[in-house]
Amino acid sequence: MTAPDRVRVAAHAKLNLFLRILAREQSGYHQIETAFALLELADELIVSRAPSGVTGVTLSVQGATADLGPPEQNLAVRAAHAVLEASGRRCGVAIELVKRIPVRAGLGGGSSDAAAALLAVNALAGDAVPRAELLQFATRLGADVAFFASGAPTAIAWGRGERLFRFAPPPAAPGLVAVPPAGVATPDAYRWWDALYLEPGARGPVVLDAEALAGWGSIGRLGGNDFEIPVFGKHPALRTLFERMAATKPLWVRLCGSGSAVAAVYRSERDREDAAMMVGEKQQRLIRTMTRATPAAGPEPIAS
Repeated sequence: MTAPDRVRVAAHAKLNLFLRILAREQSGYHQIETAFALLELADELIVSRAPSGVTGVTLSVQGATADLGPPEQNLAVRAAHAVLEASGRRCGVAIELVKRIPVRAGLGGGSSDAAAALLAVNALAGDAVPRAELLQFATRLGADVAFFASGAPTAIAWGRGERLFRFAPPPAAPGLVAVPPAGVATPDAYRWWDALYLEPGARGPVVLDAEALAGWGSIGRLGGNDFEIPVFGKHPALRTLFERMAATKPLWVRLCGSGSAVAAVYRSERDREDAAMMVGEKQQRLIRTMTRATPAAGPEPIAS
């Protein structure tokens, strides 16, 4: 089968259903335990093969409301280079990125873009790089990238996020994401956690069985997000936002990853709309979305 010249792929946002920081390595990295779930909210990548004789990776971005940094440091660009090098292709690719996932919100937009680029460039290369090798690239790019590259709608992750166990997702449900004006950088959040817990203590038991992960109510009782205490301590307005979201009676509510967004899941769209009215959009942006109960779709060829 001939490889396509142009593909489109959705790069979905994620929720951390719970997040526990288990240990701090001497290297400075942290061992975590978390559960990921995809949202319908997604960036879009259109990746095209460059004309003959043109090499390298170019990136154009639409919709970004924050500086994404130099293109050569962008995770999607680095992912594209990794696949081109591994596949032995001497061609170039152009990435058109439409940003819809807020930056520095804890929703995994950059990591999801990287995973989408891995899959898209590999599709242009005729799937020359085996899936297992793509997942290795994903692990080296970042802690969340392997989950996004797996295509799973939900998974438990350990270590630095590279060890994954897929589980059956709970039913798709309406979600509301509140995004404050200020973002939180993940390195800052870990540094604040380190300052609070100079000697991380032993953690209590958690039973992660299929029944506990089957519904949003039981997921909400599994545990919290270890970033909430340090991040709320540095940003009291985020604590207030979290408390306002919790007061809307969601099935589940948490700080998104290391912040700064707060997300909640509701029984119905009516409940979500009532919550949106209660929270308001004067001090934060509200994004209405759904959780996913089906795997993420792969790259879709675009006719020339």
